Amino acid sequence: MAYKISDACVNCGSCESECPSEAISEKDNLRWIDPGKCVDCGSCAAACPTEAIAAE
Repeated sequence: MAYKISDACVNCGSCESECPSEAISEKDNLRWIDPGKCVDCGSCAAACPTEAIAAE
């Protein structure tokens, strides 16, 4: 089960730097998690200041 970024994302980038599998990137001025690369560690969710990331 991959994590997903909701509309509450403010595109701050704090999640991307915490992702050990480099699954997060910027796309159309929003952050996006590649479910094929996500290892379900939760590091991104813990780093998100707006709590915009949760398990699908």
